[in-house]
Amino acid sequence: MLMDYYQLTMSNGYLSHGYKDTIVYFDMFFRKVPDNGGFAIACGLEAVVKYIENLKFHEDDIAFLRDKGIFSEDFLDYLRSFKFTCDVWAVPEGTVIFPNEPILTVRGPILEAQLIETMVLLTINHQSLIATKTNRIVRAAQGRNIMEFGSRRAQGYDGAIYGARAAYIAGAIGSSNVYTDKEMGIPAIGTMAHSWVQLFGDEYEAFKAYAETYPDNCTLLVDTYNVLRSGIPNAIKVSKEVLEPLGKRLKGIRLDSGDMAYLSKECRRILDEEGLWDCKIVASNSLDEFIIKDLISQGAYIDTFGVGERLITSKSEPVFGGVYKLVAVEENGEIAPRIKLSENVEKVTNPHYKGLWRLYEGKTGKAIADILTLHDENIDETKPYVLFDPVFTWKKKVVENFTAKKLQVKIFEKGQLVYNLPNIEEIKDYCREEVNSLWDELKGFENPHNYYVDLSEKLWKIKNDLIEQYRDKI
Repeated sequence: MLMDYYQLTMSNGYLSHGYKDTIVYFDMFFRKVPDNGGFAIACGLEAVVKYIENLKFHEDDIAFLRDKGIFSEDFLDYLRSFKFTCDVWAVPEGTVIFPNEPILTVRGPILEAQLIETMVLLTINHQSLIATKTNRIVRAAQGRNIMEFGSRRAQGYDGAIYGARAAYIAGAIGSSNVYTDKEMGIPAIGTMAHSWVQLFGDEYEAFKAYAETYPDNCTLLVDTYNVLRSGIPNAIKVSKEVLEPLGKRLKGIRLDSGDMAYLSKECRRILDEEGLWDCKIVASNSLDEFIIKDLISQGAYIDTFGVGERLITSKSEPVFGGVYKLVAVEENGEIAPRIKLSENVEKVTNPHYKGLWRLYEGKTGKAIADILTLHDENIDETKPYVLFDPVFTWKKKVVENFTAKKLQVKIFEKGQLVYNLPNIEEIKDYCREEVNSLWDELKGFENPHNYYVDLSEKLWKIKNDLIEQYRDKI
């Protein structure tokens, strides 16, 4: 029952007007990359699959809807015996995606396709948003580790869990969230809070107790009182008096406040002078990709960043903006395209049942363009291919010596799952490969290069014919 009310009112209306068995096509896509970035990362498909597999309406749901007084008994009977029979295609999780491309396509009876809209959108929008944000942060760190620390600042229980999942897929090395370790295998990581130090009263005694408890994994939070006059000296003292006699090494120290660039340099100098060259420095405290990039540019000696609220909420741009639009209807055995017009050019949809292709440069293997085609079109790798801007059609480019890959894979066939869901490590590896397939110019944080997302000539003509057709009616 987690759906927008109008999914039910529309479906009730479709049924009463004889559209129950009408076959339609819906695309989910988004219009703008968050933070004005060069690309986004698709995430959330696994949760959509599990939702669809378990979608049904219970008797208490039926009774609740009956009490609304607007739904027909025929519709309530339909919901009581609801069975999902649609075909679904989607790009695999971890795929690099661009605006106006079908992330997910649904073909099937209108009521079934309509009723899943809300869960498809909220699931893929949220996880794609967090994956996209995390990957920006990971890239800003330039090879340094990113830990997801956002559970306590997440927007709700599910936001913490699925945000941690998306972050791990996009490159974080683990999460502070214990539940995601237990249920998903995402490594749980963390050190200590200021409360540990405050409870003992004496910082040295607090560090000593922690080292005695966790000699193999001792990372000390050194900013409760004063980093350079208290925290670091006490950490070194504990290392020499407690850990080294046990044959152990101080694993790390964590900074959670102050001038991170200056403090990290001083800490590194002091630690090295004391022979603790292998002691890692962890930094946290309202970090994001821009702060991390700035710290690195200042020469900060930070090995690992713990990133919380600005990752788990994508604070700088907290909405992904994916939409779910009708693109075609089957009429008399033919696929009839549908289009949504708008005074805003970017909101005019790409009609029809489509294929989504990615072209890769033969020499480097780097992605050079994505092409939306009619579903039954193929791209011949042996022939030159003409790219043209779907708005400014005079802008053309001929590509040769390329390989072409169809991005969507079949997930459900007639309501049956036909896709083998990969495990989270496989998704994480695939996501890394996807990002590595992009040119560096697409990975910039400000004014990244525009990537080609074009239409085939056949699809472009159908779209423009529809625009003219509806324009004549207005």
